[in-house]
Amino acid sequence: MAWQQGDQWGQSDNPLQDIFKKFQTQFGGGGGSGGPVKGLKTIVALGAILLGFVSAFYTVAPDEQGIVKRFGEVARTTGPGPHFRIPGIETVLKPKVTKVHPVAVGFRRDPSGRAQVLPREALMLTGDENIIQVEMVVQYRIQDAEAYLFQISGIEETIRKSSEAGIREVIGKNKVDDALTTGKQRIQDETQVIVQNILNSYGAGVEITTIQLKDVTPPKEVVAAFKDVASAKEDRERLIRQAQSYENDIIPRAKGQAAQTVNEAQAYSQARVQRAKGEADRFLKTLKEYKRGKDVIRKRMYIETMEAILPGMDKVVIEGKVADGILPYLPLGSGSRGKGGITQ
Repeated sequence: MAWQQGDQWGQSDNPLQDIFKKFQTQFGGGGGSGGPVKGLKTIVALGAILLGFVSAFYTVAPDEQGIVKRFGEVARTTGPGPHFRIPGIETVLKPKVTKVHPVAVGFRRDPSGRAQVLPREALMLTGDENIIQVEMVVQYRIQDAEAYLFQISGIEETIRKSSEAGIREVIGKNKVDDALTTGKQRIQDETQVIVQNILNSYGAGVEITTIQLKDVTPPKEVVAAFKDVASAKEDRERLIRQAQSYENDIIPRAKGQAAQTVNEAQAYSQARVQRAKGEADRFLKTLKEYKRGKDVIRKRMYIETMEAILPGMDKVVIEGKVADGILPYLPLGSGSRGKGGITQ
């Protein structure tokens, strides 16, 4: 009885044996010699079918794009989400279309992360015939996944060579001062446009997002000369600032003095004109009075003239007959000549 071979509930002591017997009974047609083999084949076949069915589905992540190939030829492009493909006939590539990829130009990083300069890429000639060392990073993302995968072989090397050509063209049109100081942003923008146009002509399917000049320096062999030039430029700027400061000080002062002189001249001119007008009016009034009474006016003019002259002279006034007995004496040749005399 079953309860005698197992536990009290009729279960076997060997569960694996029970499972095998069930499969043997279901798929092997009983206890014949070919039953277990046929059952195993059936299980393998079902597993293969199930595995093939599962592998027919694939999922595209939000930052990816699915490129389905059938016998090596692109069949279709799929977006994010679950999709179906024919197992064994179709294969799927899923490039990340939103990821920004960097490409180094003029340097490479070793396994430890240190930057190693490549002089062959980094050394460039400027428009004023100076040599500088340029290291830059080009960042791009995939714009057309199909073109990115199949249009160009070695896409990153193509981007690197195109970027090197673009930066050399722009640097060759600019002076060394622009590349070292204030012209970096403009150089980056111009280079980005040139590189994008080159890659578009190749049908590379990528978009250049940014070009960053990581480091722009003179070569080691001419660093000392560049430092001297930089010092000279700093001295020049300092002298220019001093001259501008002096100019800003002296010009307003000179303008103020000029305005003051002009105002004084205008005031003097107005005073002289008004004085001349006053004297002319007084003369005309005197002339009018003179015509009315010539003797009175003549005597008044004589008296006014004497009042103006006599106070500055050394003189002795003798009246009447007293003067008849005095010998007139004129000190001719003395220092007081013309300053004194005797008036009778």
